Amino acid sequence: MKNIKLMLKGFVMGIANIIPGVSGGTLAITLGVYEDLIKAISHFFSNIKKNLQFLIPIGIGMVLSLAILSNVIGFSLEHYPIPTTLFFVGLILGGIPLLYQTIRHEPKSGSNLGVFLLTFLFVAIFAFLKTGDQMVSFSHMNVMGYIVLFFVGVIAAATMVIPGISGSFVLMLLGYYEPIINTIRDLTKFNHVMDNLFILVPFGIGVALGIIVIAKIIEYLLEKQPVKTYFGIIGFVLASLISIILPLFDLTFDVVQVMIGIVLLLFGSIVAYKLGEK
Repeated sequence: MKNIKLMLKGFVMGIANIIPGVSGGTLAITLGVYEDLIKAISHFFSNIKKNLQFLIPIGIGMVLSLAILSNVIGFSLEHYPIPTTLFFVGLILGGIPLLYQTIRHEPKSGSNLGVFLLTFLFVAIFAFLKTGDQMVSFSHMNVMGYIVLFFVGVIAAATMVIPGISGSFVLMLLGYYEPIINTIRDLTKFNHVMDNLFILVPFGIGVALGIIVIAKIIEYLLEKQPVKTYFGIIGFVLASLISIILPLFDLTFDVVQVMIGIVLLLFGSIVAYKLGEK
């Protein structure tokens, strides 16, 4: 039962890496696995068996999510953007009460509130950045192209781990989002398998390295300054809602979609709250 629950959490977290604006780190926090995930990655070799028992179900859930939903989410966002977006807003809102428990009894000092405000403003400003129209091409890749792809993976991983910042949104800013997603889709259909693996392997190695490095940094902060770190994390999480909701204001509102969206928001909140419970 525990492994199934971890797999479900991984599945939900995997969706975040498909949708620009949704942060995998944010969902890991609202689902109650963020700190354990950081420790398992940061101290992987200190207790390999225990860490694998935790990471494998989450990893399976994330891979299944990417494989199954890379096409579905794109279709949903294109045809039903309001309900789809509000569902993910619900997933974040549902975890906030559990996250608040970590600081409920802590002093609301000026320095703690200052950290909260800084992280909130950082992500809020980030949300207003515009993605570029230029996309990279993976045809005729040379050695430098693979090196750049590796470092793009490192950057994307860092933003996947840091709450409130969407890894997929950063990939869009860099022009790599659609090419990477299209490569994953192509691979799931077993088209051009070797060509796609040559693209995804260096990117994946960069992602793995980036996650390890950022996990070490965040673990250090959680150990040395846990209260300030959690105030900062809450700032990241709350501001991430701006990144997700902002694109809705460019849409023509449909009453039916809004009503369905409200229902899905409530459903997403319940799902996140229940999955986040220990």
